[in-house]
Amino acid sequence: MTAKQTSGKTGSAAKNAVGFTDEERSAMKEHAEELKKEQRRGKRATKADGESDVLEKIAQMEGTDRELAERLHAIVTANAPSLTPKTWYGMPAYARNGKVLCFFQSAQKFKARYASFGFNDEADLDDGAMWPTAFALREMTPAVEKQIAALVKKAVS
Repeated sequence: MTAKQTSGKTGSAAKNAVGFTDEERSAMKEHAEELKKEQRRGKRATKADGESDVLEKIAQMEGTDRELAERLHAIVTANAPSLTPKTWYGMPAYARNGKVLCFFQSAQKFKARYASFGFNDEADLDDGAMWPTAFALREMTPAVEKQIAALVKKAVS
C-alpha cells in the first residue's frame, strides 16, 4: 500500500498509511496555525486574545457541542480565573504558565458520539496509582456542572 492509498475505509474516517484521520489532520493544521498566531502576538499577547479565540471557536460549533462548550467555558473561567483561555488543536482549552491544563473536544468535529472534557498532566488530579483524565460529556446538568467545577478547582490546586 502506498502512502496515498487508504486502508479501505471510506469517508472522513478513512486513514492514510500514516494512520491519521481527516479530522486528526485538520486538528493538526489548526494547531500549527494557533502556534503561528501565538508567535505573531509574541509578548503583546493578552488573556483577552485567548478568550476571544476560544469564544470564536465556540461560536462556530453547532447544537449540543456549542451549549456544552459555552457552559464549560463559564464553569472553568469562574472556578479557575488564573487559567488562560486558548485554542488547542482547534478546540477550547485552558492553560497555566503556557501549558494546557484542561480542554474541551467536540463530538461533531471528531464524529464521536459524545463530547469530552479532558486534563493534561499539568492538572493536579493525582489520586493513587490510577485516576481519570478525560470525561465523556453528553449534557450539562447541575450535577455535571458541580462535578466539573470540583475537578477544575482540584486541577489548579
